[in-house]
Amino acid sequence: MAIQWFPGHMHKAQKEVREIFHQVDLFIEVLDARIPISSQNPMIEQIRKDKPTIKLLNKADLADPERTDVWQAHFEQESSVRTLSINAQKGEIRQQLLKMIKELVPEKANSLKTIHALIIGIPNVGKSTLINNISGRTIAKTGNEPAVTKHQQRIKLDDNITLIDTPGMLWSNIENENSGYRLAITGGIKETAFELPDIASYACEYLMQNYPEKIQQRYEIDEMPASDIELLDEIGLFRGCLGRGGRVDLAKVSRLFIMEYRDGYLGNLTLETPEDIAREMIIVEEQRRLKEEKLKAREEAKKERRARHRKNKR
Repeated sequence: MAIQWFPGHMHKAQKEVREIFHQVDLFIEVLDARIPISSQNPMIEQIRKDKPTIKLLNKADLADPERTDVWQAHFEQESSVRTLSINAQKGEIRQQLLKMIKELVPEKANSLKTIHALIIGIPNVGKSTLINNISGRTIAKTGNEPAVTKHQQRIKLDDNITLIDTPGMLWSNIENENSGYRLAITGGIKETAFELPDIASYACEYLMQNYPEKIQQRYEIDEMPASDIELLDEIGLFRGCLGRGGRVDLAKVSRLFIMEYRDGYLGNLTLETPEDIAREMIIVEEQRRLKEEKLKAREEAKKERRARHRKNKR
């Protein structure tokens, strides 16, 4: 699924991050625990290089706890990365986060110098809620849809720590189409960028394979249907998502299914594993190779046409 949604303020935000990179001591990246890699901006990975980074797996209360443990171990294989599993809406994480920041920047923590921590994350991942939580006051505007924060701001915390907040940033080209689906399912992309039946179908297929018992329990299904469309039909009949002639309204049941997933009614479900991503990146690399070959062939064809044109003019 090709997703075209890249508001202008996101492009501006990425430019600003590059401009202030030299001021930043540490990155705090807020990820969605249900889709840790799909919610990770690859452009930020390039920008941050080897600077100390804390990856916060937010919305962990909606994710599969066993898979969250696997993801934390996966990320912490990189020596400069630490992780925390959190729910930004609940619980006191301020002291734990401040302690981790100082541990990762000890040369400034033991002096009077200010530690500048850049906090980043894709739209609707809970970054603004987290900032309000750790600052103890309402500073960042929050909302239930992506792209609420529009401008960079600085927030002073205790112990000479300053947070630099940026707007939620997607990237212009989501190469892994599976990541596009997952972002849409979890609410990281506005609904105007996709068709609900498409993402509901994708979600059904994945959950049927990975969490069949959760689906059967929620919708009182004795035997799992053979396909995602059949599952949506069965859920639609069960929930009364009917249109004219008593037929299942695909748009209605798709919205119901996606919203129940987002709200946690299906259980604690994670939509990707490190193994899933590894398999998908093999496909992405092959697609990149084929794209490069096509571009190279076009350039060669242009050179040949120019050479023929010059020859004919002689």
